[in-house]
Parts: sequence; C-alpha cells; structure tokens
Amino acid sequence: MPMMCGGPSPPVDADEKIQTICDGVKAKAEEQAGKTYEVFTAKSYMKQVVSGTNYFIKVHVGGDDHLHLRVYERLPCHGGEIELTEMQQSKSHQDPIEYF
Repeated sequence: MPMMCGGPSPPVDADEKIQTICDGVKAKAEEQAGKTYEVFTAKSYMKQVVSGTNYFIKVHVGGDDHLHLRVYERLPCHGGEIELTEMQQSKSHQDPIEYF
C-alpha cells in the first residue's frame, strides 16, 4: 500500500537500520525514563516523510514492557542526525503504534 504524502506508513517489522537508530537514542530514552534497560530491541515501526523522516518505533525493554519512540532523522543535506523527540512508556506488545 503506498504511503500518503506526509502521512505515516503502515507498521512493518523492524530491521537492522531501525535497530541501529534505537541503539543511537537508547541513552536519551534511559535518561528520560530515569532507568536503564538491559533489553532494547526494536520490534516494529512506522515512518513519516516530512523535511526528514519521523520514525515511530515499538521497542521491547524486557518482560511485557515496551516503549514507543518517535525519532526524527534529518535529511543528509542537513547532517542526517537522529534525535529522540517523544517517548511513550508503559506500553505492551499488543499496543499498536500510533502517530504521537
């Protein structure tokens, strides 16, 4: 199914690139949550193309606990950096990823 311009894509399984993005924002997520995570595994994600890319990522953090992360990746011409912009805690595997 094609992605609507400016709208988020349907959720898909996380791949190596998404795990690398999660690894890059793990310290910031731990800082915001006030805890450390032994497990930090990307499970699925949606993306939204804007003037860069927003990724909405479901991350398993141990047991039945998950986080939903919103990560912004700047365009390569603007440096290509990634930044954790929002985080939702107390999520489960069953909670769908939604725009936030």
